[in-house]
Amino acid sequence: MKLTENIIMSINDSVLCWLATSSLDNIPNVSPKEIFSFYEEDIIIVANIASPQTVKNISENKQVCISFIDVLKQKGFQLRGEAEIIAESSSEFSSMEKVLLSLTKGKFPFATITKITITSSKPILAPKYLLYPITTEQEQIESAKKSYGF
Repeated sequence: MKLTENIIMSINDSVLCWLATSSLDNIPNVSPKEIFSFYEEDIIIVANIASPQTVKNISENKQVCISFIDVLKQKGFQLRGEAEIIAESSSEFSSMEKVLLSLTKGKFPFATITKITITSSKPILAPKYLLYPITTEQEQIESAKKSYGF
């Protein structure tokens, strides 16, 4: 599934994402991830900084769900896909690492990268957005105006 412009913008506007995995025994794990980006038209990459359970689960069950939300707009996306762990020895690692290092500025070491090939997506709307759709984005606009002196 090709990532849309709206999904890519939402990724860029989100500070954290949550990556859900499941073990072979169907024990779920959800872990916040700070360093992530879109990579190709259907791929998201995530730096594995402190993720032993995530890495273990993906080795047993490649099906994952990743979600992110822009907290100011109160909306984002839930994406499902198939993950694989990319090690430093992989030919793909170097180009993916460059993208993620531009986000970390070298402050977060990581030895592997989770590569997620996206198969489906659906939008997420926070309850506040559902109840007050105009005010959530309007609040962001008004805040920006104030910070620039308008």
